Amino acid sequence: MSTEQLIYLPLGGAGEIGMNCYVYGYGPAGKERYIIVDLGVTFPDMDGSPGVDLIFADIAWIAERRDRLDAIFITHAHEDHIGAVGLLWSKLQVPVYCRAFTAIHAKRKMEEQGQNPDEVKIVSAWPETVQAGPFTVGFLPISHSIPESSALVIDSPEGRVVHTGDFKLDKTPLVGEPYDPELWADVAKDGVRALVCDSTNVFSGHAGRSEASLGDNITKLISEQPGMVVATTFASNVARVRTLAVAGEKAGRSVCLLGRAMRRMIDASVNAGVLSDFPSTIPVEDAREVPRENLMLIVTGSQGERRAASAQLARGKYLGMSMQEGDTFLMSSKIIPGNERGVYRIINAYSEMGVDVVDDNDGMYHVSGHANRPDLLEMQNLVKPQIVVPMHGEHRHLREHCKLTAQQGRVSVLAPNGTCVSLSGNEPKVVEYVETGRTYLDGSVQIGALDGVVRDRIRMALNGHAIVTLIMDENDDPLGDPWVEIMGLPETGRSGAPLVDVLEAELSQVLGRMADKVLVDDAKLDEALRRATRNAANDEIGRKPEVTVVVSRLS
Repeated sequence: MSTEQLIYLPLGGAGEIGMNCYVYGYGPAGKERYIIVDLGVTFPDMDGSPGVDLIFADIAWIAERRDRLDAIFITHAHEDHIGAVGLLWSKLQVPVYCRAFTAIHAKRKMEEQGQNPDEVKIVSAWPETVQAGPFTVGFLPISHSIPESSALVIDSPEGRVVHTGDFKLDKTPLVGEPYDPELWADVAKDGVRALVCDSTNVFSGHAGRSEASLGDNITKLISEQPGMVVATTFASNVARVRTLAVAGEKAGRSVCLLGRAMRRMIDASVNAGVLSDFPSTIPVEDAREVPRENLMLIVTGSQGERRAASAQLARGKYLGMSMQEGDTFLMSSKIIPGNERGVYRIINAYSEMGVDVVDDNDGMYHVSGHANRPDLLEMQNLVKPQIVVPMHGEHRHLREHCKLTAQQGRVSVLAPNGTCVSLSGNEPKVVEYVETGRTYLDGSVQIGALDGVVRDRIRMALNGHAIVTLIMDENDDPLGDPWVEIMGLPETGRSGAPLVDVLEAELSQVLGRMADKVLVDDAKLDEALRRATRNAANDEIGRKPEVTVVVSRLS
C-alpha cells in the first residue's frame, strides 16, 4: 500500500469570505511537497480590529515547511486573493505564478514591499502548464468580475484536482474570457479526483445573469436623470466600469473616472490587452466645466471606504466636484456583509443633500461575480468530480454546499480553515487539524492575533485609559502625591468634582495606608495603585478604565 497522499489544507478563506490561502501537498505523510494557491487579505473594522490596516492568514504552518514548498499560484487579482503576496513572500521565497493581468498587480505589490518583482512569473492560459515539485499546474480561464480569472488544473500522481477560484458561468462577460463549457468538459473528460469549489452564492436559487444583461437598464436610468449621475462599483470590476462608461456615453454624457484604484485597474487592463474598447473619458479638471445634466462620474468606494471618492463626495467636495440636489447616485454593486454601516452612512449623507440614491435591490443594475446554486450544480455535472470540497465562503456556505452535493449523490467534505484533508483513496479523510489564525498589518509591522496589541486597543477603546505617575524618594517613601492623566473618560462623574481630582485623592489615601513591604515592591505597588484607580473610577463614573502605573524611584 502506497504511503503517499494528496492533501488539501485551507489556511484562510474557508469558513470566511476573504484572505484566501490554500495549501496542496503530495508525498509521504509528513514529508509532502507543497504549493500554495492565493495569498489574500481581508479588511479590518473598528469593532474587531481598530487601527489595523490589513488582515491576512497566519502562514506559520507552511512557512515552517518552506524547504518543501515549490511555488505560489494566484488565481486572479482581487485583493482577497492577491493582497498579501508582497507582505508574505519573504517568509516563503518561492516563485509566484499568475497570468499577465494578475502579474501587473502582483509585481506592484512585491515592489511596494521591497521584494523582487521578477519572482512573479507570467503563465499563459491552458494548456500551458508549470511544473512545481510533484504537481503540474495550468490556468483554466473562467469568467468572474475581474479580467483573466482562472481555475487551476492541478495534476498529481493521485489524479487531477480542479480548484475553481472565484467564478461565474458567463458566456458574455464583455471583458475577460467567457465561460467555455466545451473547454471545461475536455479538461474533465479523463476524470477529476476533486473539485475544490467557490461557495459564495450557494444560497442564491436563481441562475446567474450575464454582465451583458445590464447595459440597457443602466443607459435608460442615466438618460432619465435631470442632474449629474455618479455611479460606483468595485474598481476591479473592469467589465462593470466599462458597462457604466458605455451607458453614460450612450446617454449623451461626458464620463469622468474618479479614484486612483479605478484608473489603475483600467490602465492595467489596457496594458495587459484585456481591454481595447473603453470609451473616452475626460479629466476631472474638464469635468468641472461640464453642465451637470451632461456629466457622469464613475467613482471608487462602493463598500463605504472612508478615503474613497464616494465617501469624499458625501462629506462635501472631492477634487473640486460636489453633489447637489437633483443629482443621482447609482450603486452598481452589492454590499459585502459587514460593510453596511459605512455604506449607509454615505447614502444618508447624500439623502441629506437631496441626492437620489439608486441601489440594486431589484437586480437591474448589478450581477454577481460568483456562481449561484444552479450554476454550482452545472459545474458539478460538467466536471463530474469524485469528491467536492467547498471553499470560499462562511461556514454556513460550506455546509450548505456539502448538503447540495449530497443531494446529487456525490461525496463532499466540510473543511474550514485548519482542516487538513487527504484526497487519496475513494473518499476524503480528515488527517490533521492545523492551528490557523490571523495576522494583522499594523502600520508597517505584522503582528499576530494573539500578540495582545489589538486586544489591548479594543479594551482601551471600550474602557478609556488612566495613567498614574508616582515618584518615590531614596528612602522608598512617596515624594508627594500621585498624579493622574485620563484619556477617553468623562471629566466629571457622579460627585460633580473633576474625575482626576477624585482619583488622585483616593490614591493619596491608599498610599497613606500602604504597608512598607508594598512600597518597596514595584509589582505590588503597581497592582495596588491600578486596582485602587479602577475601583475609584467605577464608583465615580461606573466604568473601570485600563490603567498604566509609572513609578520612578530616586536613587
